[in-house]
Amino acid sequence: MTAAALTVFAVRIAPPLVQKALRDLTLPLSYSSIIVHQADAKRLDPALVAAVIYAETGYDARTSSAGAVGLMQLEPATALALARQSGATSFHVSDLGSPAVNIAYGSYYLSELLRSFGGDETAALAAYNGGETNVDHWILRAHSKGHRFGLGDIPFPATRAYVEEVLQAQRAYRHKYASQLGYT
Repeated sequence: MTAAALTVFAVRIAPPLVQKALRDLTLPLSYSSIIVHQADAKRLDPALVAAVIYAETGYDARTSSAGAVGLMQLEPATALALARQSGATSFHVSDLGSPAVNIAYGSYYLSELLRSFGGDETAALAAYNGGETNVDHWILRAHSKGHRFGLGDIPFPATRAYVEEVLQAQRAYRHKYASQLGYT
């Protein structure tokens, strides 16, 4: 390779490759076609689904110490309830190991939480992480104080940090993966 060719590589080609590698390390995205399909089917923002996966597992599917399974960290009891609610006839907890099934059930759960909380992403994400009953109490407490429920009304530091992380990642996914997530 000549010096001129090396210069062109270093100036024009290497930076985009380095930027892509850094983006993939710091804000990974896998299964974008499944995410887009499930988000569309459940009327969700695909960046929100991607951000929940990022916050839950960083796209490294695993079973948590609490027993939550897969990319979207669904608890088996929650998944079984969702299967009954959605009319599934042949669901097994082991199915949650499949990215397609896990994203389908996690997206369904997220859409149900958003419906339950009137489209309030903060409340839905807090419920995804901290439980619906807790969020119901927090909303009542906020209303009794005369204001709408918001991030500052979440008393669990881990849940508050989770919601902040997901909302920040959602914005980043919209920007960095616009074409992969169907925005362009």
